Amino acid sequence: MEFSEHIKTANVENVVLRQPLHPPARGTLCVTGHHLLFSDREERGSPQLLLLLRNIDATEKSVENLSGYSKLFSNAGHKERMSASSGTITIKCKDLRVFQLDIPGMEQCLNIAHSIETLSCLGHVSEMYPFFYRPVDVNLQEQWGLSSPEKLFGQTKEFHDRWRLSSVNRDYSVCPSYPPTVIVPKVLDDESLKKVAKFRQGGRFPVLCYFHRKNAMVIMRSGQPLTGANRRRCKEDELLLQAVLGDSNKGFIIDTRSSQQAQQARMTGGGFESKSSYSCWKRLHRHMEKGRALQESLIKLVEACRDESHNMDRWLSKLENSKWLSHIQTALSTAGLLAECVERDGHSVLVHGSEGTDCTLLISTLAQIIMDPHCRTLEGFLTLLEREWLQAGHPFQERCAHSAYSHAHLQHESPVFLLLLDCVHQLWHQFPLALGFSDSLLLRLANEAYASNYGTFLCNNDQERCTHEVKTRTHCLFKALLKPSERDHYLNPLYEPTELAIWPSVQPQSLQLWTEFFLRWEPQIQHIEEAKKEIKNMISHWGKLVLDDSCSVSLNG
Repeated sequence: MEFSEHIKTANVENVVLRQPLHPPARGTLCVTGHHLLFSDREERGSPQLLLLLRNIDATEKSVENLSGYSKLFSNAGHKERMSASSGTITIKCKDLRVFQLDIPGMEQCLNIAHSIETLSCLGHVSEMYPFFYRPVDVNLQEQWGLSSPEKLFGQTKEFHDRWRLSSVNRDYSVCPSYPPTVIVPKVLDDESLKKVAKFRQGGRFPVLCYFHRKNAMVIMRSGQPLTGANRRRCKEDELLLQAVLGDSNKGFIIDTRSSQQAQQARMTGGGFESKSSYSCWKRLHRHMEKGRALQESLIKLVEACRDESHNMDRWLSKLENSKWLSHIQTALSTAGLLAECVERDGHSVLVHGSEGTDCTLLISTLAQIIMDPHCRTLEGFLTLLEREWLQAGHPFQERCAHSAYSHAHLQHESPVFLLLLDCVHQLWHQFPLALGFSDSLLLRLANEAYASNYGTFLCNNDQERCTHEVKTRTHCLFKALLKPSERDHYLNPLYEPTELAIWPSVQPQSLQLWTEFFLRWEPQIQHIEEAKKEIKNMISHWGKLVLDDSCSVSLNG
């Protein structure tokens, strides 16, 4: 398919662009296969707007007859005769930006709107921009990604006596959403793992995702057991979980569903681990919203942030009704519980909900940040995301298909990854010295998950990335963020490494709206961001002076 088939009008002159934080501008609008470009007739050089079409969440258009009507264009300061008709396209982006294009000519307006609507929703992965993006300083021969189960296993030699690498999923036939290699207890062979996979939702049998070096306890994750109404059992599954405990006499299962939801799941073939079959495991239920409920929460929050009434009571009421901060509170609280079981109580934990691809990954990631100082470094955090979200099978293509503005019927969309980033933002504000990366990194990742030049967040699992050759035909975002030219921007200049766990407060007064993301297009927030940037520059400059002084002292000494 040629992209040109969807572009009836490629260029339009005398378009007026009205966008946040900028005065109206008149110029030329261009539509390409993947981008929307706007060049101001008064400005020379780079386009004033270069928007990846994938970033567009919704469009609204209105057309009116303006024959014989003169309109005052405030930026030019003079009256101009408009064409016989004109139209306005309102574009709402996944990064929450909203802007307008005033386009002369009804036909041109409708053509542009049609092209935008079509090209922003390309269905086939290989048609998306990451397959065409070629930065000048990188080549496709570079190794894709930062980590692998093999690398993790090689770095953690302490558990080689009890754990092994299994290639049971090398052709993705056992579990489509798992990588080809996983870490499992040594006592189970691959044939037993296949039986366990048939007993777990989506084939997601329990695999190791974290080894706590302080006490050798682990975090496992999986899908729900398919016990059903008949209380079906699987001896191999029971043996696997018993092997996880080793010499310990107790472990915890954190189920991200309520007890009632877990009971209801049995009626449709799902279920939970029974006390009689898993006597050494204590089950804890922590209900966490996902799917449609979480998506609607985001929509309500964005509506609240766009409320122009300037009424504080109304704003606070809308913020509370969105329940977004409540979801953050629940996620941090559940992750804290998981970390407490491992770090303070010294017990291994299995985490799952139903599928094990959303809330399970959310709390396992947060718990590792709470406990492990390496996960709080820039490279460690990106490696953690790759391991716990990309390799573990979070369906990014489905979850991030739309953001808060789409008019499409909600199917699989859910901002679970955005919720994770917001939770990390809360940790960053509560422990400003403990995380080695800046808040700017979280903002960048939030943008990239919904629309990106890179292939990192394409597809729903490792199998799909393999099928579409994502790792050989696109560039890796995480690798790009670690290049010297990029990483300095995302480092926290106040970072002071600590081996201690960081225990977040979940009291309502400790949680705050992520204004840098949700209110970033508001003028007053822009001033705050400029001040933050200046403070960061001052701190970086001060740090260099201290380093130079210390080097000078050591040389003179």
